[in-house]
Amino acid sequence: MSGDGAGDIATFDVAVIGGGVNGCGVARDLAGRGLSVLLAEQQDLASGTSSASTKLIHGGLRYLEHREFALVRESLKEREILLRLAPHIVRPMRFVLPHHAGLRPALLIRLGLFLYDVLGGRRHLPASRSLDLRHDPAGEPLQARYVRGFEYSDCWVDDARLVALNAVDAAARGADIRVGTAVVAAERESGMWRVELSTAQGERTSIRARVLVNAAGPWVEQVAKDALGQTSAARVRLVKGSHIVVPALFGHDRAYLFQHVDGRVIFAIPYQQTMTLIGTTDVDYQGDPRDVRASAAEIDYLCTSVGHYFEQPVRPADVIWSYAGVRPLQDEGDESAQKVSRDFELQLLGGPDEAALLNIVGGKITTYRHLAEEVAEKLRPRLSGMGPDWTQAAPLPGGDFPAAGRGALEADLQRAMPFLEPGTVSRLIAAYGTLAKTVLDHAGSEAALGRHFGAGLYEREVAYLCAREWARSAEDILWRRSKLGLRFDDAGVRALRDWLAAKSAVVAG
Repeated sequence: MSGDGAGDIATFDVAVIGGGVNGCGVARDLAGRGLSVLLAEQQDLASGTSSASTKLIHGGLRYLEHREFALVRESLKEREILLRLAPHIVRPMRFVLPHHAGLRPALLIRLGLFLYDVLGGRRHLPASRSLDLRHDPAGEPLQARYVRGFEYSDCWVDDARLVALNAVDAAARGADIRVGTAVVAAERESGMWRVELSTAQGERTSIRARVLVNAAGPWVEQVAKDALGQTSAARVRLVKGSHIVVPALFGHDRAYLFQHVDGRVIFAIPYQQTMTLIGTTDVDYQGDPRDVRASAAEIDYLCTSVGHYFEQPVRPADVIWSYAGVRPLQDEGDESAQKVSRDFELQLLGGPDEAALLNIVGGKITTYRHLAEEVAEKLRPRLSGMGPDWTQAAPLPGGDFPAAGRGALEADLQRAMPFLEPGTVSRLIAAYGTLAKTVLDHAGSEAALGRHFGAGLYEREVAYLCAREWARSAEDILWRRSKLGLRFDDAGVRALRDWLAAKSAVVAG
């Protein structure tokens, strides 16, 4: 970053709009190449689509049916990379696919799973196999008519923490991360972008940037038109995906993939130790993505879908929590929302003598790192001095341990802090990995952790999240930096809000 002498306006190589997984991934990648980067996020990190996913790092088994082999191959390669670089927030998971007469022939499914095994160069995950559901524990919660099935590997991810950790690493490499900051206008001026920023408090500032990256997710088209004055942005199709969380429907650690009678794929995934996550839907969406909610019809659809498989019925009254997100997909005129490609498009606008604008359309959480590399290559002719690719071998913060080493980390933290509950120890390692002790400032006693807000959340962790991960509200902490909102009562939420308000007043004073 530098000043240009005209009122000393800060100048960056790249300004990124949007603090979702793509925006934070791009900011991290480019900052690590030696470029000066600013990222502006109007709300909170991962406050949109990136915290509302099915929370899977996967190749997309169903994409094979759509013949998207390149996308599956790239996704499977990224699955292996992310498992290696972020073993605290990414973990292997086995998926059970019960077979029935409505599916393709068993031999064809087995062939497809073999292709899924080999397409991305699988190294760290076990291969697929056939199951006798009459004798396998995975068959116990299923209706008796399901006697045969298949099992294959993919990975689970804490999606919102993936975003936060990319932002943390971007900042460590020099990026300026501004949360609660909107890009209200931008125009080309003397070969650069002059960008107007506004905070939630109404404070206005200007910066300059050589390149502007529009990674606003569901708002990418709106930002391009309203804030940037661009009318040639790629068309975006907004597709809503909803999920529900219910009390655990099974006691093992495997997930299920079900195919509904309409052809949609529904996942049932073990979640937060005592719950099951069910999703997702594919529904075209027209409103403001900030207002998205799981509709009663979608909740009923998800309950009905899994009800065709599980012996225990699932009813809307069982739902503990529901959430929805809007996927910004390429609008290619497909009739069915579920058939729209999950691949991404990078649209570069601006002549060689103009400040460049790059719009990111589409994509999936699994391929965010690869997308960021593609962004860098797209911008390389516009940004001299850019370094080489580097993220493929660089762990995310806290991820510098072997994938099989999670148990050893938990044991070490429990020995160092025996006053912590075992469930809290597991949560801390799953969120922070090797940084868990740092997050708690190497506390030697429970009293040193400060106030206990509930569910193993102490003042020291909250202070860390505010200081190092840009958390500003109870919602940021309880629903994005963690999922402790599922375990907090009203009194705990009020106590946390009061603490944050007092801290904010001290800072403002």
